[in-house]
Formats: sequence, structure tokens, C-alpha cells
Amino acid sequence: MSKTIRVAVSGQPNCGKSTMFNAITGATARVGNYPGITVDRTEGSYQLGDTSFALVDLPGTYSLSAYSMEEVVARDVIVDERPDVVINMLDATALERSLYLAVQLMEIGVPIVLALNMMDEVRKKGIRIDSTKLAELLHVPVVECVAREGQGKEELMQELKTLAEETKGEWKPIQISYGPDLEPVLDEMARKIEAARFMTDRYDARWLAVKYLEQDEAILKAGREAGPLAEDMEKTVDELAARLEKAKHTYPEAIIADSRYAFVNSILDQGVISREEDLNLDFSDKWDKVLTHKILGPLCMFAIMGVLFYVTFTIGAYPQNWMGDGFDLLADLGMRYIPAGLAQSLVVSGIIDGVGAVLSFTPLIMIMFSMLVFLEDLGYMGRVAYMLDRIFRAFGLHGASVMPLILSGGLPGGCAVIGVMSARTLRSPKERLATIFTAPFMICGAKTTAYVMLIAAFFPAHGALAMFILCMTSWFFVLMVSKLLRVTVIRGPSTPFVMELPPYRLPTFSGILKHTWERVWQFIEKAGTVIFAASVLMWILMTFPQYPADKVAQFDAERKAATVKVESLAAAQDLSAKAKQEMLQKRLSKIDEDQASATLQYSAGGRLGMAIGKITKYAGFPWEANIALIGAFAAKEVFVSTLSTAYSMGSIDPDSAESLSEKIRASPGWTLPGICSVLVFILLYAPCMVTVVMIARESSWGWALFTLGGSLVFSFLVAVAIYQIGMAL
Repeated sequence: MSKTIRVAVSGQPNCGKSTMFNAITGATARVGNYPGITVDRTEGSYQLGDTSFALVDLPGTYSLSAYSMEEVVARDVIVDERPDVVINMLDATALERSLYLAVQLMEIGVPIVLALNMMDEVRKKGIRIDSTKLAELLHVPVVECVAREGQGKEELMQELKTLAEETKGEWKPIQISYGPDLEPVLDEMARKIEAARFMTDRYDARWLAVKYLEQDEAILKAGREAGPLAEDMEKTVDELAARLEKAKHTYPEAIIADSRYAFVNSILDQGVISREEDLNLDFSDKWDKVLTHKILGPLCMFAIMGVLFYVTFTIGAYPQNWMGDGFDLLADLGMRYIPAGLAQSLVVSGIIDGVGAVLSFTPLIMIMFSMLVFLEDLGYMGRVAYMLDRIFRAFGLHGASVMPLILSGGLPGGCAVIGVMSARTLRSPKERLATIFTAPFMICGAKTTAYVMLIAAFFPAHGALAMFILCMTSWFFVLMVSKLLRVTVIRGPSTPFVMELPPYRLPTFSGILKHTWERVWQFIEKAGTVIFAASVLMWILMTFPQYPADKVAQFDAERKAATVKVESLAAAQDLSAKAKQEMLQKRLSKIDEDQASATLQYSAGGRLGMAIGKITKYAGFPWEANIALIGAFAAKEVFVSTLSTAYSMGSIDPDSAESLSEKIRASPGWTLPGICSVLVFILLYAPCMVTVVMIARESSWGWALFTLGGSLVFSFLVAVAIYQIGMAL
């Protein structure tokens, strides 16, 4: 008879947890969301003989304390869904740190199997881990594995089956001694909890008492809703904390953490870990002497960024041109087989030129993403965070702010939504708010599309340098605005930053390919949904109301007059038929161009762009850019699709072989100061609507509206200053 074993896969970030989960579940993995929150829930299955496994991949967490949404989710899944067994993935290269989470799982009492991952790296470092002794001392199964190669997967699943059959769902919490200062208080609190049956239907009494001593926010909130004992518990904790502060200048949470690490070390010191006597400085340490050096480190970082941009704009130019030619061919087919009129204009100018202009940048996005994924999987991005922390502290940010900013597009290609979400890791509310406000200043993948198009138009010979300058400009404004915020509306002290640098790991080709495709597919999916809808909407705005018939008749009259005049001039000058035709075509083309431009300006979109132009003229924005910037609030890629539609509909030959960049470069409305002001305005102005909603979810709607309005005003003032100074010079 078949049975199903429910398994939760836990582990600290970068321990290989999700890699092993994917190796186990394979094609059965599916991603959703936990109800009411934005944290991904990934589930999958595995079959071993007549036993089925239902696995859920928990968010990566360093502990089970309520410091972040991920930690709360991981703990709640274990406590509320009560899996039969938990896989706790451990980074075997940092066993002491990794076992901290394992100890907390054992305190809850859930049956666990420890998976020692990255054992190949452990052996390369000359380290020996006695997994058999570790299993004996902790009384839990231990399996050695290498997740990225799938090693140990079968042994791990067999241990899960054996443990689940032995425990039969019974949980046995372990007890760690927290010393003479805490133990009497813990015993008394646990006794009161048992007597009052205070949340004991969900939590073990002693574990709950420990959480109260840790001042766990989620537990405190649940306790206040559960009954009057909560007030007595909190009073007891406050009195204990006051005594410890006065007598020993410490607090309960610190003692608990120290006790757990002492327990871990007491296990490891019993011969679990040994090293070769002639062990030299390992590979990661050698490289870090250069890559994190206070002078060489930043220079290397700039060099890496330069290579990234150079490769993107040189190699990527070829497939980008091929895709552009493909969409030109598609537009030509639309012009040929769709009768002239609104349907043809919608398909060619609205959809093909709009969406196609965005999708043609897919090769550049793919190349940039693949290199960023390589750097992330290699372990280099953690070094970037380490180096930038030295600077961030001077501007009121936290070292942990670095990763949210990088994920937002600190190296072009991120997403502000992800960056805002990852700011949860900051424990200081004020540092978190400063990070959330400035994260949208980074060059996300959407802005990258707009920048690639504008750079190709105005700086074709210096693309890599232009993108590098924009990237540095984004970091400059992040630091300046953060400092301004931290000395005005969100003043407060900075908190210390501690991080452990992961070892360098050579990424696998399949891993790079998978993660790159995931990001590129998000880009393509957005082009097929949000950008498609926005392109159609912008086409409607730039098509209706249609140009009045009497005004069209005026242009027709101009054409007839031009034809008569050319005939007269040709006869007087005795021009050949070819010369006469060229003269006539030149004059008619000018009239056609004027009519196309007038028609576009008469539309709702044109009127809106011209109306806004009364204000944006001080920043040097062409009116076409005005309507494109409005549309880009939905998604920054819409800036490209809207400009493409505008220049296509404002042209006498929408099927022209000219690229969008060439059309923009030929437009008389752009000046060099205006180009620079638009580039900076795109960098700083209002976040896309999805990011605004995410900011509201992570803070409040008041803060989200402050971010929206504040960034819009600030970006316009900066753009005006750039344009006016540029014109003066």
C-alpha cells in the first residue's frame, strides 16, 4: 500500500537547499505563493518504491526567530503543517554556523535529517568531517552530499523514509541548558504555560518560553491575542532583562545565542572536524586578498563592470540587429497583407513596432543576465556587498542594504520589486525605509532596455562607457538621497553589519542557463502582457481623435499645388523626367511628414505630450518623450515601445528600414543637454506601479506615496538643473 511522507526542506541562504530540492523533485517542482504574502512556495514530489514524498522548499533562513518574513514563513510551515520529517541542508564548509539552525529545529522537536552539502569543497580544503560521529552525538541521521551534482540524493531520501517510519509523526524536543541566569526563569515560565494551556496546542511550552526570552515579535503578538498570561510573561522577561543589563551588561537573547553556539562547539570539539597539518591558505582566501582589498578590490569591481558592459554592447549588437531585422520583416508583411487603415496601423505601429522594439533587446538582456548569474553563483556578489559596506555606513545605510540595491539593479539587470522585498533582512526600520526608497534608483532590467535604445541612438561608439557612467550615477544618487533622508525624515543611529563570505564556487553551465532563462522569460512574459497592453493603449491615445477631414483636405491641396509648381519649374528649366520626379517626391515627402506629425500631435496622446511640454521644456524633454515617460509608469520598458509607436506613426513611412535608434537620432527635438536630462530623469523618477504596490506592502501606503511623489519631484528638479546648466555651457 502506497503512503505519502510530507517533507520540508530547510537551510540557510547559499547552502544549496534549493539546488538539492530541484535535484530531488526534478520536473515535478512547481512555484506558487504562500497565502497573503509574496514569499515563493515551491513544492514537488519524489517516488521511492511504494513510498511517495511530498516536499516543500522553505525560504532560506539563518534562524527560526521572527527577524524576517522568510523566517516567520519557514517556522510557521513547520509548526502548523507539521511535516513528517525535515531535511536540514548544511553548508559543510561553515559547519558551526550552519548547525545553529539545526539546533533550533531540534528544539522544536521535528524529526530531521542533516544533509552535509559541499563535501567536495570540504575535502579540497583539507578538512575532514566525521559524519558518523556527528550523527551519534546529535542523535539524528547525517548524509554527505554534493547538491549541484546530485550526489547523496538517493541516500538522503532513504534516510527520510527510515526516520519517518521510526518516529511515526512523534516530535521530541531537545533541551539546551541556557545557564543559571535563564534556566530558573525558563522553568517557571514553562510551568505557567503548561498550567494555563497557553498556546500549547501549537507550541512546546519550553520552546515558547525561549521565544519570549528572545522577544520574538510574532510570538509576542500571538500571545497578546491568546490570553492574559501574555502580560505576565512579558513582565517577567522585562524584569530579567533589566537584571542582566545591570549585573552583566547583556540581555537574554545574547545568552541564548551564545548557549546554542556553545552546544554546537561542544559537539564539534569531540573529533567531528579535523584538518590536514600542512593545510595552506585556501583558494577563496587567496583570491579575497585581491578582490576585497581596500584599493585593488574596487578597481577589480570597476574592471569587471567594464567587461560586462563591453561584452553586452559589442557581442549583443549582432543578435539584436538580427531580431530588429526580423521585426522589420514582420512589419513589412503587415503593411503588405493588411489593408491600409486603422487595423494596419494597430498591428504595425502599435503592436509590432511597440512590442517588437522591446523584444529586440532580448539578446542584450540575455547576455547581461548570464554574466550577472555567473558572478552571483561564483560568490563574487557577496564580496561586492562586503566592500561597499565600508562606504554605506558613512551615508546612513547598512551593509545589508547592499544586496537589495544590487538585486534592484546595482549592476544593471535587476528588479526593484525583488530589491524592495529583500530589504526585509534589515532589522533597523529606518535603514530599511532608506533602502526601500532608494532601491528604485538602480538600473533595473526595464530601465536597461530604455538605456540600451537611447545609448545606441546618441552614443553608439561609446555604449559601454555610457552605461558604466549611468551605473555609477545611480549609486551616487542612492548615497546622496540616503544621507539626506537619514539626517531629516528618518533620522537614527546606524546598526552594525556582520557577514560571512561564502567560498567561491565555479558555477555549472546548466545552473547559469536555468537561472538566466528564468530572468529572460520574465522579461519576455512582461513584453507579452503588460507591455502589449500598454502599447495598444498608447496606440489608441496616439490615434484618436483622428485628424479632421478639413485639415486633411488642406494638405491634399498643398500636394496639388506642389505638383503644379514642379510641373511649371520643370518646363521652365527643361528638366528631365527623372529630375522632375525627384523634385516632386522631395516636396511631397515634406508635406507628408508635416501631415503625419500634425496628425500625431492632434491625438489625445499628442495633446497630452504637448501640454506637459509646457513644464518639461525646462528640462529639455521632446514632447514624444513626455508621453513615453507617462506610459513607462506601468513598466519602464513601455518607454521604448511608446517611443517606437510615436516615431512610427509620426513617420511618412512606418515600414522604413530605419531602426528606432536611427529615427530618434534624426529627430530635431533632441539636444545633448536634453538627452542627459532624460537619462537621469528615467533613472530617478517614479517607480513602476508594481514597485509602488510592493513598497506599500513592505511599509505603508503613506510611505509608498511619499516615495512616488518625492522621487518624481526630485528627479524633475535634477533634470532641469542638468538641462539648464548644459545649455548655459
